[in-house]
Parts: sequence; structure tokens; C-alpha cells
Amino acid sequence: MKKLILAMTVMLTMGLTSVYANKKEEINKEVAASFSKDFPNAQNVVWNQQQQYEEAIFTLNGQVMFAYYSEDGKLQVVSRNVLSDHLPVLLLVNLKKIYSNYWVSDLMERTSENHTAWYIKLENAYESLILKSGDYNQWDVYKRIKKE
Repeated sequence: MKKLILAMTVMLTMGLTSVYANKKEEINKEVAASFSKDFPNAQNVVWNQQQQYEEAIFTLNGQVMFAYYSEDGKLQVVSRNVLSDHLPVLLLVNLKKIYSNYWVSDLMERTSENHTAWYIKLENAYESLILKSGDYNQWDVYKRIKKE
């Protein structure tokens, strides 16, 4: 039984390795060159092809990041998960003042061409809120989801 489990584990590992290796070969050369130039110290890069863009998930300076490229190799968006204490001070104050009865379940920073936006998912017992801020001092409700 142990040999069967070991053999299946080895086969699964080899299969997944070949899938990731094949995905890497399918990446557009312009995109790969742009990524190497933009993030020369990136590690553990995994590529996902989407219909209109290519996504690179990678580690940079110990942090997981996401980069999205157009087919011509132009960097569109970079995003990363952040802790709430990394928000601009006015956004953090606004969050604690207006949404004190919610807890933070997700927070993401997205940067594209000299513009940074933050998306935060807040929850309480009754609903989830997704807020967006495109400036440095206020949140707008992006989506409200009632819990059942």
C-alpha cells in the first residue's frame, strides 16, 4: 500500500511539474522579457494565461505579488495583499471611524500607471462590504453582500 501511495505521489508530482513547465513555454516572449526587466529579483514565478492578459504570480522581497501584462508585453497592473497598518493614514482613520463594527478579511493594493487604489473586504455578522479608495482619504462602497 505504501509503495502504491509513493508511486502515485511521484506520478502526480511529475505530472504537475510538466504542466507548469509547459505553461512557462507558452508565455509570450515579449511578456516574459518585460517581466524579467520589471522584476529582475522575482522568485517562484507562476504564469496564468487569461483571455486578454497574462498573469504572473511571484514572490518579491518575501511578499507575494501579482503582475498583469497585455499581449504586447506592457505591464498593466501590479497588486499585492497588504496589512491595514500599511494604508495611508487618512484611509486608516476613516476606516476605523466609519466602519468600526466590521473586521477586515482582505486588503489589496493595486497600482497601474502612477495610480494606486486600495480594495478592502470588511465583514460583520450581517454583511460583507467591498470598499474601494482611489485617493488617499476616503472609501467608496464598491459592493455590498448580505449574509444569509
